[in-house]
Amino acid sequence: MRVHPASAQVPDDARGAALALGNFDGVHRGHQAVIASARAAADALNTPLGVAVFAPHPRRVFQPDAAPFRLQTNAQRARALAALGVDHLYEIAFTRETASLSDEAFAKAILSQRLGARHVSVGADFRFGRGRMGDADSLMRLGEHHGFSADAVAPVSNGEEKFSSTAIRAAIAKGDMDAAARMLSRPWAIEGTVLRGFQRGRTIGVPTANVALGEYAHPRLGVYAVRVDVGDGALRAGVASVGVNPTVGALPAPLLEAHIFDFDGDLYGRTIETQLFAFLRPEATFASMDEMARQIESDATQARALLA
Repeated sequence: MRVHPASAQVPDDARGAALALGNFDGVHRGHQAVIASARAAADALNTPLGVAVFAPHPRRVFQPDAAPFRLQTNAQRARALAALGVDHLYEIAFTRETASLSDEAFAKAILSQRLGARHVSVGADFRFGRGRMGDADSLMRLGEHHGFSADAVAPVSNGEEKFSSTAIRAAIAKGDMDAAARMLSRPWAIEGTVLRGFQRGRTIGVPTANVALGEYAHPRLGVYAVRVDVGDGALRAGVASVGVNPTVGALPAPLLEAHIFDFDGDLYGRTIETQLFAFLRPEATFASMDEMARQIESDATQARALLA
């Protein structure tokens, strides 16, 4: 998959794709339906399949002080899109100037002139242009004038709840990792660089790989059964805490601390991805390090059984 940054001109040989347009944070089952619509158009038009995303996420522009909310890093999103067979990933610079464009100006300047879109698929609730003036119907009308077809894809649900990034954030905030995985079609995962911490875990025989949450939506604080990719593509079972570690002195922000079973490698400075498979218990404060060590041993036994 070729990635076209917002700051770069789209080369001629990358123009003319059938596009799925949106934020695609999570690349969940609802997003996958929009991409499938674009794929059908790409096949019919014999043209590449593309996904166009806004960079940065519009919420960061309109609500710069908003709490972390992302479900994926950009790298995770790109890998998920590549796995779906997307040929091109286009970034659309999202600024207040972009937000001030009318729906017609956006369709003309961005979709037609910059990307040369042949087709654009969006979710049925997609809004664009100044004051959210444009919707799926106006996109179809504008496409007729600017050389592309358009399609609106109905929400995907389990019959009770629409699959959406908002619903996934709510699920992980409750620690309902099964619900999050059903909507995503895969376990939710946190990716980041392993930090050098206080190494207290080593003193009780439980070394951990510590990763800052950064822009990720915060899951329920507590202990999880996890699977960890240390960069070689293999998934290793483990147990992880997401929290501020109140027993040894509360951290200023929640941290992911993953203990990988039967692993003794040096991970400092490496990028790892940790799948949160199941919530085991809430974060707790212990009277001593020995008490905490006994609880971690119990957590590990439970995690091994769940992951077996």
